[in-house]
Amino acid sequence: MHFPDSIKQQTCSDCLTGKDLGFQIRMAFQPIIDWQSKSIFAYEALVRGPEGEGAGWVFSHINDNNKYYFDQACRVKAIETAAKLGCNAFLNINFLPNAVYNPDTCIKATIEAADLYGFDLTKLIFEVTEGEQIPDKDHLNRIFRSYAKRGFQTAIDDYGAGYATLDWLTELKPDILKLDMQLIRHIEQHPAKQFIVEQTLAQCELQGTKVLAEGIESKAELAYLSSVGIRYFQGYYFARPQLEYLAAAAELPVLQ
Repeated sequence: MHFPDSIKQQTCSDCLTGKDLGFQIRMAFQPIIDWQSKSIFAYEALVRGPEGEGAGWVFSHINDNNKYYFDQACRVKAIETAAKLGCNAFLNINFLPNAVYNPDTCIKATIEAADLYGFDLTKLIFEVTEGEQIPDKDHLNRIFRSYAKRGFQTAIDDYGAGYATLDWLTELKPDILKLDMQLIRHIEQHPAKQFIVEQTLAQCELQGTKVLAEGIESKAELAYLSSVGIRYFQGYYFARPQLEYLAAAAELPVLQ
């Protein structure tokens, strides 16, 4: 995996200021629910444009020239915004593995941002997302190992719909595995989907990986998934993402 020397030579202050990104970003937050305790386990930080434009608009402005700065700027903005909003739960930050040339170097701006804004580093969860581009598994493994050494948690997003398969799960051993919404949509009606989920759950239990079902939109989906042992959930059934706002558990009717 090749990165231009000009990127490798940038300082942490460049990342903290979002140098060369070319546009401003903001953050929306969606709660992740611990259904067992009926509480908020974490908030996922979701990138938005300067006027609140969706992620699709933002990613249409990302290319090989600014993806490194975009990845760094998202981390910094997520930490800055969450800290200002008083986040005490875990914070899920999405990252692009193909924008990380060296995990030990590229994490420095994240650490500096947490120190600058007074955010607890032990509350960070790094969630890998790559869109259409399949990351290099060995490279991702190095990132995960580096983050684990620093006490950060890691998560694989969109499991069951993207590049990640069972061998990725067993080799990378993330702290959290997020089941893709297409896999769990109307799962109560689909034995084939149920089989995949139950096999995945069994493997995750063996290796100590938490399972999170994302994209929950119905009571029936929640009922089935909780009945087979899934504890963590995310989706419109609980709450939609809100721009620069952390929804409290007391605001979510389904938890009452």
